[in-house]
Amino acid sequence: MKNEKTDFIIGRHPAVMALKSDQEINKVFIQSGLKADAISQIIKLAKERRLVVSNVPKNKLDLMTDHQNHQGVALAVAAYQYATIDDLFENAAKHNEDPFFLILDELEDPHNLGSIMRTADAAGVHGIIIPRRRAVGLTSVVAKTSTGAIEHVPVARVTNLVQTAKELQERGVWLFGTDMKGKDYRTWDAHGAVALVIGNEGKGISSLLKKTCDEMLTIPMIGHVQSLNASVAASLLIYQGFNSRHPLEK
Repeated sequence: MKNEKTDFIIGRHPAVMALKSDQEINKVFIQSGLKADAISQIIKLAKERRLVVSNVPKNKLDLMTDHQNHQGVALAVAAYQYATIDDLFENAAKHNEDPFFLILDELEDPHNLGSIMRTADAAGVHGIIIPRRRAVGLTSVVAKTSTGAIEHVPVARVTNLVQTAKELQERGVWLFGTDMKGKDYRTWDAHGAVALVIGNEGKGISSLLKKTCDEMLTIPMIGHVQSLNASVAASLLIYQGFNSRHPLEK
């Protein structure tokens, strides 16, 4: 695992999830004057881990969290931990399943990344791969939007997505991208080792990465709007993958 700079986990539910995980936490900040029942679980978990709990005024929490909706709670954490590609394969092996990965090509909106992580966790995705440059990383906004999924879905940050995609193919993973001319995503059979490629919010998948994909999928639309938010499109595709890998028992 690789560590990044210090950051904050904000919000009550994300804080509870982090305190229950193996995430390294340096200090717990609680807004002064909050009702005890609203934060009792957080205080209890912090004491069990023998963490320092500091009561601070709201204006200090506002500054620490860049005026985000912290709900009176912030955890100072060591760096968010990034996984390696090997970690992702090991996660799939631990579940005795063929790998199911996501590759996010220069996604920029932290809310989109957080939402995708939430869906990925719910659908049993074994890991997410993002580029090191020109893309959002694991931030406090991502953590809060993911509502705790950031603690359960490993994220690998790589220098070159195309090179990584080719490495995955060499290791037996089939790459599925998204394109208007692709096949209907509802026919996608995601059995075996697969990686789903989601493109940038505006530009889509870069041309070199698109050429690397083994097959392209499309989401049919009959309305006036001919595009979907990146996290919405990702959710539809992820759950088609889930449905084909975990069919209903007849």
